[in-house]
Amino acid sequence: MLKQFLSKLPRKTPKPDSDESCRADSSRSDDSPRRNSRHHGGGGSSAAAKRTSSSAVFPASTVTVIEPLVPFKDVPSSEKMTLFVSKLSLCCVTFDFTDPGKNTVEKEVKRRTLVELVDFVSSCGSSRFGEASILAVCRMCAINLFRVFPPDFRSNRGGENDDDEPTFDPAWPHLQLVYELLLKFITSNCLDAKVAKKFIDHSFILRLLELFDSEDPRERDCLKTILHRVYGKFMVHRPYIRKSINNLFYRFVFETERHNGVAELLEIFGSIISGFALPLKEEHKIFLWRVLIPLHKPKSMGVYFQQLSYCVTQFIEKEPKLASIVIRGLLKYWPITNSQKEVMFLGELEEILEVINMVEFQRVMVPLFWRIGCCINSLHFQVAERALFLWNNDHIINLIAHNRQVLLPIIFPALEKNSQGHWSQAVHNLTHNVRKMFVEMDEKLFLACHSQFKEEEAMLNAGAEKRKEAWKQLEHAASLQPVIGNTPVLVSPL
Repeated sequence: MLKQFLSKLPRKTPKPDSDESCRADSSRSDDSPRRNSRHHGGGGSSAAAKRTSSSAVFPASTVTVIEPLVPFKDVPSSEKMTLFVSKLSLCCVTFDFTDPGKNTVEKEVKRRTLVELVDFVSSCGSSRFGEASILAVCRMCAINLFRVFPPDFRSNRGGENDDDEPTFDPAWPHLQLVYELLLKFITSNCLDAKVAKKFIDHSFILRLLELFDSEDPRERDCLKTILHRVYGKFMVHRPYIRKSINNLFYRFVFETERHNGVAELLEIFGSIISGFALPLKEEHKIFLWRVLIPLHKPKSMGVYFQQLSYCVTQFIEKEPKLASIVIRGLLKYWPITNSQKEVMFLGELEEILEVINMVEFQRVMVPLFWRIGCCINSLHFQVAERALFLWNNDHIINLIAHNRQVLLPIIFPALEKNSQGHWSQAVHNLTHNVRKMFVEMDEKLFLACHSQFKEEEAMLNAGAEKRKEAWKQLEHAASLQPVIGNTPVLVSPL
């Protein structure tokens, strides 16, 4: 079986074997040599054909000079790059990992070869990777990594209580090594970004982004690290990477609400935002308003809430004037019927209020504290408790104290209703503590609000009594009429 596996390696040929190689040649730069190739096969040749996403090929003379199973230490330094490309060609063969007993020898040979390649890239010394080596790495990674995930992997997903076990790719023993090789290669000092950008291009990056929808969390974690390194090394690709990630978010928010890699992509963006120069570009502000704030809408927000909150806070720390915009966005998407999301919104709101300045706070304080008052009266004890915990923050208390003439009349009815009859004793105790703070803050204002509340409550009770009496008169008048009849009944007003 091993001989059969090795027999699939490309052999030297005097002429191109397919039109595909010609197309690949024309897609490269004019000064690069013409490349001839043969298709790579193996134990899983049909699967390899489906997973191949690049028509890039090698010079036939390059991959046949040295036997690929020869260790790097057994060849002179001048031939190591040739052996490197030859070993990469060997790893372009893919296997079916759903059957553990199939092609075990060949799988082990490929695994050992990948380990050798990782070690070689990690210790390449002062030698530089040429175009042939870069092309070989990109092609091998494309064949092994780029694939379409089965539809059933992503069906019936996106709920807020998605507690299913993650799906692990059976091919991970090889995929992990390929990802490690790609990461070492991109971060290597031997790789010139100006040369590599022709091969690690927009198409390659877009296919990497598509892999973030993998069910395997280990794969998404590797992709997160690799994409972050690509963003750091290839400055020319940064606008495209940001735009492509934005498009993924747009589709997630406004179309599918299903994607496995939102948390990882937001984590990448968190690092990107921290590096934004001041003043912020309009492009970045649009990203905040059109992407980050609408990301609060999906039901599955809990999966990526921590990363999303971090990105929003980074923006506000960069430019405090954005705080009022973010708060208005939160109020727009406030989850009135989802208590779990409401608790998360209150947590993010506290983080924003910790860094907001007085001017921005005053712009949104009225609608904001009207919503907080509704949360205080929530029958869900966690929502009510989380809203009352805001008064444990010294900065928020300072903001409230400076604007108590406006805020206390808004919030007082909610506090009074809780103290009169909330079912949770914990909420009742927290409400009492907040009331005590307001009394100590401004007792005269507190008593005025209490008096106004009593007057409004008396008016509401009087109105309720009038309605009740009107219904009694209507019922009495109706009872004096026969069961069958079309005579209208006149009820005199009170």
